[in-house]
Amino acid sequence: MRAITTSIIIAITFIGGAYLITKNSGDDNSAVKQNNVSIVDGKQIIEISARGGYSPRKSYAKAGIPTIIRFSTRGTFDCSSAVRIPSMNISKNLPQTGSVDIDIGSQQNKILQGICGMGMYPFEIDFQS
Repeated sequence: MRAITTSIIIAITFIGGAYLITKNSGDDNSAVKQNNVSIVDGKQIIEISARGGYSPRKSYAKAGIPTIIRFSTRGTFDCSSAVRIPSMNISKNLPQTGSVDIDIGSQQNKILQGICGMGMYPFEIDFQS
């Protein structure tokens, strides 16, 4: 009887932990918390890490400012090392380790969506006035 009770407690602990991890992983406010957008010499730079997907998955930027997306990689061997922004006809292979700047010009109020080479990992940038 004691073994069954212990097994049930362990199972509940694992299920609860998995629930908490998945509940927090879909938080779109992570872009705001990370503060990955800066303005340098009149250009807006959006920094996105590419490894096992893109982080942050959603960024908030200002519309109407010349913009560069800076993708940083660090030992990236998965499909997030090939980035695509279909609406702008952009397709770029990223190095395994390093950074690549993609100049996307000035954007209006819109959401720009990007994806990895295999279509598994999305990201988006919400341009607001």
